[in-house]
Formats: sequence, C-alpha cells, structure tokens
Amino acid sequence: MITLGENQYGKSRVRVMKVERCGDCHKVFEWNVEVWLKGDFAHCFEDGDNSRILPTDTMKNTVYSLARASKAATIEEFATELVTYFISSQPQVDEAGVSIRATLWRHIEAGGQQHPTAFVQTGPAIDTVTVTYPRGDAVSVTSGFAGLAILKTSKSAFAGYIKDRLTTLRETHDRLLGTLATADWTYTAPELDFTSARVRITDTLLDTFARHDSLSVQQTLFAMGKAALEAVPEISEIRLEMPNKHCNLVDLSAFGQDNPNHIFVPTDEPHGSIEANLRRGD
Repeated sequence: MITLGENQYGKSRVRVMKVERCGDCHKVFEWNVEVWLKGDFAHCFEDGDNSRILPTDTMKNTVYSLARASKAATIEEFATELVTYFISSQPQVDEAGVSIRATLWRHIEAGGQQHPTAFVQTGPAIDTVTVTYPRGDAVSVTSGFAGLAILKTSKSAFAGYIKDRLTTLRETHDRLLGTLATADWTYTAPELDFTSARVRITDTLLDTFARHDSLSVQQTLFAMGKAALEAVPEISEIRLEMPNKHCNLVDLSAFGQDNPNHIFVPTDEPHGSIEANLRRGD
C-alpha cells in the first residue's frame, strides 16, 4: 500500500521591489519571497481534487497586495503579516510559512551627503528570515544572513590534526582565514525590535571573528555563536555555516623571490564545510 507522506505546496521566487516615498527621501526594499502551506491536501495529490487548494498564483498576488498595504519596517514583520493573513483567511491550512531573502541597498554618497533617491547595492551578503505559523500555536521567527564575506590575515592557525599516507596539508600557525558565512538565529518571541537585535548579533559575530585567536574554523565558529547567545538574550539558538574560502600561498622560488605570506591564490573549490548549531542549556 502506498501512502502520502508529509507534504506542502506554495510559491517561490516572488520578486518584490518596494519604494517608500517619504517626501523627497526614498527607501527601497528588494525581497525574494517564498510562501508555503501545509494541511490536509491528500485528495489533491491522490485524486486531483483541488477544492482545498489556494492557487499559487493567488499566493503571489497576495505578496504584492500586502506589500502595498504593509507598514512593516523589517522583513520579519512583513513575513509575519503574510503567515497571519494565510492562517486567518484559509481555514483549511494547518500551517503557513514564509521565507524572505532581502537584497540590501543604501543611499549613494553624492556631493558630500546621502542622495535621497539614488542607491548602491551593498551585497553580496543578504538578510534572511523564515517565519512559520502553525494554527493554534505561536509564530516562530528565525532571522539571519547569507553570503557574508569575512577575512582575517592573522591570528589563524591549523595544526595537530590526523595525518595519514594521503595527507599533504602542512601545519600552519599563520594563515589567512576567509569564509562566506551564513547564520540563522531563532527569536524567543515573535514581536521584538528586530532591527536592533540584528545589528547586535551581527556586530557580536564580527567582533568575535576579528578578535579570536583561531586554532581552527570550528573553534572560531563556536566562539562566535557563543558570544552572540551571551550578548543577545532575545535569541534561543544560532546556526552558523562557515565554508573555507581558501587562499593558497604562491611559490615564488622559481623567480628568485621569497613569499613570507604576501601573495596568495584565492580558491572557491573544493572547500571545507563547517557548520554547527548552538543552543542555550538548562
């Protein structure tokens, strides 16, 4: 007997560019939105009965319509508005979820001051949020960032690891440590000052990365996550991904030159993949 397992459906990659025209000074928001719904949709999957299905095209239109009416100042607030709307308007839905990836823009400095209507993208890093709302339960908000390029040129070592006949990596006590970091943290309540919390968490992560005397990426990742949890009581856990962005030392001896950690080749592939979750203990 074949049975249907866990399932959901929704709309992905709903692209939104919103302009807030506050007098002569404008703000821009660029969002990539994903919506999904969970519920008793077995008859649709098994029999083609669509009577309990909200079209994904309607989900797309809902994103645009709510974006026009919304006064949300953060992606966390807008995602919460969306899941609340779907739960309140669709009684057949057991859980609504929304993820948003926000491309960041800031005002261009022109003539010695911020230009009110011209912007430059601040990527490649993006802000992220995932909000879920199970019917009859609390809203859950998980925020973060992705693709944050960070690099340190000192206080980084890697030694004392297992060596076998296939090991070619040399121990080092002075290397470049670079990564494209991803972080996600879960808030303890669905209504907070998300802007302030995001700034405090990000600043703590970067401060710890810069100051930490690293014996491995793993050790530095743990130190960063621990510091964020200690600094921001509004979050209950944090997940970090820190893939190595290797910088390989170039051998210049064939040219009669030394290279005391000055010239490197940055490489993206293959790379080490390090990630971990940190949670508050009892």
